[in-house]
Amino acid sequence: MSAAPLVGYSSSGSEDEAETGAGGCPRGQSPVPSQRLPVPDSVLHMFPGTEEAPEDDSAKHGGRVRTFPHERGNWATHVYTPYEAREDFLELLDALLLHAQTYVPRLVRMEVFHLSLSQNVVLRHHWILPFVQALKDRMASCQRFCFTANRVKIYTNQEKTRTFVGLEVTSGHTQFLDLVSEVDRVMEEFDLTTFYQDPSFHISLAWCVGDARLQLEGQCLRELQGIHFLLCKIGVIGPTLQDCRAD
Repeated sequence: MSAAPLVGYSSSGSEDEAETGAGGCPRGQSPVPSQRLPVPDSVLHMFPGTEEAPEDDSAKHGGRVRTFPHERGNWATHVYTPYEAREDFLELLDALLLHAQTYVPRLVRMEVFHLSLSQNVVLRHHWILPFVQALKDRMASCQRFCFTANRVKIYTNQEKTRTFVGLEVTSGHTQFLDLVSEVDRVMEEFDLTTFYQDPSFHISLAWCVGDARLQLEGQCLRELQGIHFLLCKIGVIGPTLQDCRAD
């Protein structure tokens, strides 16, 4: 229900009404233009006409560069299985990183560890819950298995903007392919990019900005693999082995 405007009437209502013309001015006089009150700055700037793009400062992220631009409502997502690092694994990581940094000083140790089962994809916010549920449904029938990762290998991302030192899976590869097959089916349901055709499953140990393969492959890689072999042989570390399950 709309509200009617409130009007004040004088005691001589009909007579005054007869003497006024359009705009409520006495006959024979021009209407006085109304004056608009200034709008406070706080109100003018309350709702900006254009939305500012989010700040994308790579210096705040260790120099990492986005592989695709940020867009409101989009969520960068990837599917992985976590790796629970034991003390001997961390000792191996420290030994390998210390040596690799003599070739590439800017290498940085990873804080958490995982094995990727998908590429980075973009999910709309309203897709998140159905996407997660679809993954749970697909993974429900997957059996637990053990895997070993003990081959040092150098990796880069597709854009060659980051380089990684990793441990490649040497047993359990077939089981990981089965997991990826289920993840890929979910990706296809949401019209998203599936995983690589010939994936190298691995645990990343350290990373740096840029393409550092020239410095890390060859002599450095052979020495890193030798360190890994020596530490295993003298019993400082055991094989990088873990029970894997689909949660």
